[in-house]
Amino acid sequence: MTTAYSEQKQNFSPLEMMAEAEKFALSKAKKSNGMIFGLAMMAGAFIGLAFIFYITVTTGSANAGWGLSRLAGGLAFSMGLILIVVCGGELFTSSVLSSISWANKQISFGKMLGIWGKVYLGNFIGAMFLLLLVSAAALYQLDHGEWGLNALHIAQHKLHHTPVQAFALGILCNLLVCLAIWLTFSSASAMTKAAMTIMPVAMFVSSGFEHCVANMFMVPLGIAIQSFAPESFWLQIGAQPSQFADLNIYQFITANLIPVTAGNIVGGAVLVGLANWCIYRRPELKAAKITSITKTTRMTTIKESVKMNNNVTVKEIMNTQPVVLSADTMTSAAIDTLLDKRLTGAPVADVDGRLVGFFSVHDVLVDLWCQDYIPAEGQKVVDLMSRDVVAVDATERLVDVAEYVCIDKEQLYPTTNMGIATQFSTLSLEERAKSIKVSKPRVLPVLENGKLVGVLSRYEIVSALRPIYGERLQVVEKDLETA
Repeated sequence: MTTAYSEQKQNFSPLEMMAEAEKFALSKAKKSNGMIFGLAMMAGAFIGLAFIFYITVTTGSANAGWGLSRLAGGLAFSMGLILIVVCGGELFTSSVLSSISWANKQISFGKMLGIWGKVYLGNFIGAMFLLLLVSAAALYQLDHGEWGLNALHIAQHKLHHTPVQAFALGILCNLLVCLAIWLTFSSASAMTKAAMTIMPVAMFVSSGFEHCVANMFMVPLGIAIQSFAPESFWLQIGAQPSQFADLNIYQFITANLIPVTAGNIVGGAVLVGLANWCIYRRPELKAAKITSITKTTRMTTIKESVKMNNNVTVKEIMNTQPVVLSADTMTSAAIDTLLDKRLTGAPVADVDGRLVGFFSVHDVLVDLWCQDYIPAEGQKVVDLMSRDVVAVDATERLVDVAEYVCIDKEQLYPTTNMGIATQFSTLSLEERAKSIKVSKPRVLPVLENGKLVGVLSRYEIVSALRPIYGERLQVVEKDLETA
C-alpha cells in the first residue's frame, strides 16, 4: 500500500500543481541575497551554454531545411532550462512567477520587484562570465569562422524588430517558458520534470521568440565578435566588421533588451502566474472572506488598590518578534513551524501586518479527529484558523491582562444583565477565585493602530510579575551525608 501511494503521488492534478506553483513562488522570497545571486549567475551561464549549443547545431545546416534546422537548435537549447530545473538555478523569466505570492499577499510588491531585480542582475553577471570564457576560447573560429558568422547573424537579427514586435515576441517566449516550468509542477520525478521542458522551449526557440536572459549572452557575443575578432577571422568568412556596425550596446538595450524584458514579464507573471491564480486560488480566497481583525478586548480590573506598579503596559512586556503565519501557508508547513519553535499556536496576519486569525494545534487535532486522521489534500492555514480571536491593545495595563487570563468575572460574580445575583455562596472571594475553572486564550495577539505588533502569553505576564517576589534565590545543592 505504501508503494502504491508513493507512485500515485508522483503525478499531481492541476489543483495540486497550483499548490506546487505557490511553493515555488514563495521559495524565492525565502532565499538569502547571496543564494539568489549565486543561483542567478548559475542560471545565466546555463542559458548561455544552451545558446552555444544552439549556434553549434545550426551552423552549416543551410541544406537541412529552415524548419528542421531551427527545430534541432530548439531541442539543443532546451538543455539550458533542463539544467536550471534540475540544478535549481534562478532564472528571471521563471522568477516572475513570484507574482503568485504577491497575489496571495505573502510578499509585498516591493519585495517581488526586489527579487526580480536581484535575479536579473545575477543572470547578467553569469552571462558575462560565460562570454569571457567563450571569447578567450575563440569559439567564433570554429568551422573556419562559420560559427562566428552564424552568431553575428543571429545577434544582428535580434536588433531589427520594431519595439512592438520585440514586446510581443517577449510575451510569447515567456508564455512558453513559464508553461514549461508549470508542467514541471505535475510530477515529483526529476526525469519527468526535465522531459516536460523540452517541447515548449524547442517551440519558442525555433519560432524566433525573444528571451531577455538568452539575449544577455547572445547579443553581447555578437558585439564582442564584431569589436574584437582579428582580421584573420574576417578574411575567413569574407565579411567586414562594418557590415555589423549596428551591433552595439545602445542598440541592444533600446531595441531589444527593454521591450523583450517587458514582454517576458507580461507573458510569465500575468498570462501564466496571475492567470492560473485567478482560476484556481482567487475563488477560494474570496470564499474564505479573509478580513482583518482590528477590535480588541477591553480589560479592567476589579481590584483598584493593587500594591504594585500598575502603570506597566502590554507594549513594555510583549514578545515583539513572534512567529506569525500566513493564511496561505500549507497546514503541514505551519505545523512544522510550530513544532520547530515548540509552540501550540501562532497569530495569522496578512501582508500588511494585520491580524486575520489564529492557528493552533487544537484546531489541527479537532480537524484530524473529524477527518478520521486523514488530512485533506492542499489544506491551508486559512481552512483551519480561528477568526474568533481575542486580541489586546498595546496600551492595556499588565494588572488588567493578568486578571483577565486567570479570573472569569462572570463565574466569580454570577449576575443577570440587571445586576441581580443568580447564585449565592458562603465561600470567600479568594476561595471562589481559586475554585472556578477559567478557559482563556494562552496567547493574546497585541494590536496597535490596527496592526499586529506582538503577542502576549502567560510567560511574559509571569516574567513581568516575578520582581514582586524579590531577588532571585541562589539555590545550592548539598550532598546528603549518609549515616
